[in-house]
Amino acid sequence: MTTSTALLLADLTGVAVFAASGASAAVAKRLDLFGVAFVGFVAALGGGIFRDLVIDESPPLAFADWRYAGTAAITALAVFWLHPQLARLRTTVLVLDAAGLGLFTVTGTLKALDARVPAVGACLIGMLTAIGGGLGRDLLTAEIPVVLRREIYAVAALVGSVVVAVLYLADQAGPAPLTAAAVLVFGLRLVALRRRWSAPVATARPPRRTDREW
Repeated sequence: MTTSTALLLADLTGVAVFAASGASAAVAKRLDLFGVAFVGFVAALGGGIFRDLVIDESPPLAFADWRYAGTAAITALAVFWLHPQLARLRTTVLVLDAAGLGLFTVTGTLKALDARVPAVGACLIGMLTAIGGGLGRDLLTAEIPVVLRREIYAVAALVGSVVVAVLYLADQAGPAPLTAAAVLVFGLRLVALRRRWSAPVATARPPRRTDREW
């Protein structure tokens, strides 16, 4: 299997799992068929569209290659029709989202590096590619975006993108190492959820007397 074929398969797999994540979240919010399909589409392709626009790939693959939109639509519709068989939708959404986070971190970073983006910029693009779909999903379903909460989410994607960049620069960007990088992000996200790891937050200090006087 060539690197380009492996990258395409990873990209389409990421599209499918993020579409399932978005559709599951929409089903949990009791949206109609169009709403479920639309949220699934945005969750699956939002990050990739951002990536392609940043690296000046026009038109974005989501619009240029029917397999991307087709994969997102079919997956979202399948979730809509099969959701009675999907128990504990919240757990399903979290697991699928973690899987999509890992896959899109790898493909986003690798495509940016192939487009000759410097390593630091490629890592940022990889992270934003990974979190973009989940951000769109949460906004459309009236949830506070995961990336803005205390949970380890964007940090996991950033760690994965750094690993991908190091592998790429060391000429070790084969299917096995890249799969390991995706699994690393997936595992880090799930472990953070399980152990309730979180980033620090600012604590508001009580107002002083002089503050109240003003």
